[in-house]
Amino acid sequence: MPPVEYRELRLCSNKGAFEALPSRPLVLDLSSVREALERRGREVTDARVMLIVPGTPELTIARDGRVLVKSRDAAAARAAFEGIRDLLVGR
Repeated sequence: MPPVEYRELRLCSNKGAFEALPSRPLVLDLSSVREALERRGREVTDARVMLIVPGTPELTIARDGRVLVKSRDAAAARAAFEGIRDLLVGR
């Protein structure tokens, strides 16, 4: 199966965060993603159905592959997402 691509980040309706959506249905192995983030020195809160990665900006990674980047700054949101993208798409 080819790697998952993500659609362009879009501003959420509350305008307080950006969201990245996978281009096709996805089920992430959150424990593997958590371990990979921790190996990179990132703190992670495992809420079972999602991972919360504190920082500026904070990231929330859902089991279905959605990523919420809590920032109103599009460039900061894009940079934060690109910093973890490879953990999600299997590259």
